Amino acid sequence: MKIDRNFIEMGLYGETLNKSQFEILSQPYPPNKGWESLVIGEDISTKDINLFLLLRGDLTDKVQEQIVKNYQLLADFHKEAKSKKDKKPKIVSTNSIEIYCDGACKGNPGKAGSGLAIYSGDAKPTLLYGEYESKGTNNTAELNALYKALLLASEASKATIYSDSKYSIDCITKWAYGWRKNGWKKKGGEIKNLEIIKLSHEFYEDIKDRVEIRHVKGHAGVEGNELADRMAVWAIVSKNSEYQTYDYKNINDVLKMSED
Repeated sequence: MKIDRNFIEMGLYGETLNKSQFEILSQPYPPNKGWESLVIGEDISTKDINLFLLLRGDLTDKVQEQIVKNYQLLADFHKEAKSKKDKKPKIVSTNSIEIYCDGACKGNPGKAGSGLAIYSGDAKPTLLYGEYESKGTNNTAELNALYKALLLASEASKATIYSDSKYSIDCITKWAYGWRKNGWKKKGGEIKNLEIIKLSHEFYEDIKDRVEIRHVKGHAGVEGNELADRMAVWAIVSKNSEYQTYDYKNINDVLKMSED
């Protein structure tokens, strides 16, 4: 976008701009006479457009600096989320898939990891392991696995996700609606694991018309759940932070892997 007079007027407060706004326009503060003619017609990035308008107001230097820092923090957060989404492994294309997700933790808090088993048509399940955290919890491991399952489910026209964590499912599909309505706050204290809950809930809202999330009893002999559990444990053993595909020939060999 090129700067025009209307854009400048949108950022004015009391017929003037503040120091940070002038810095965005590459102008000194206090400004030189005739500064407008120097900036009109110049290119401006989307980031600077957003910051310029967010900074509108009679703000102290300290407040201006904090707004800039907060904006960068938000940008980094979304960049990381997008990176996780872009790096998701490709699964077999199909009209319908089933995804089992699980988390594991050695100590609580302790070493944690997440695992998934993806069933697509008649192909053998794809097994993934990752999200290793040196100081995670059972809940963070389960939420990370569910978030990954949602990302994978977005590739299919229809998907069913199975998790043995009632907590994770309720956070995303039930409780988040009330928390969001109240400004992501709840009575009685903080919402733990809020960042991953917000990300997962937002993603769930986008695809819930074609994705169903079901609770499955853990350690009850359900193949997909057992496989996801072994992968979560293997994520801890391998200390893999990024998700990787686990290569195997026989499912029974995977199921025989240690659960501890």
